[in-house]
Amino acid sequence: MTADVHNLDAAFALVPEPWQPHRLTSVNDYDVKVARLHGDFVWHAHPDTDELFLVISGRLTIRLRDGEVQLGPHDVFVVPRGVEHCPSAQEEVLAVLFEPKGTVNTGDRPGERTSELRELPGQ
Repeated sequence: MTADVHNLDAAFALVPEPWQPHRLTSVNDYDVKVARLHGDFVWHAHPDTDELFLVISGRLTIRLRDGEVQLGPHDVFVVPRGVEHCPSAQEEVLAVLFEPKGTVNTGDRPGERTSELRELPGQ
């Protein structure tokens, strides 16, 4: 068996722009994505799936219509399917996202922030 080891620091070094998720690996029907987050994203929902955020560094605010969730390093939060949310980072955040394959980053709100899932160089 060949070991398929991925290093988060090396992966984040290959992600140049905020809000551009890159696939780190896949687990069954899920993608494990790495992303730099900075500034405000768009309000959106994922009608068919939950979305898991794992903050590696920085502080991330996930705005919800009925409040906010504050995440720091090593915090995990799951946005339930269909819940409208807006991630926001005053300073750069490095995050890992777990979503079913084919999940679009802007969910039900396509627009200028919509990004095709990118592969990490060399993967």
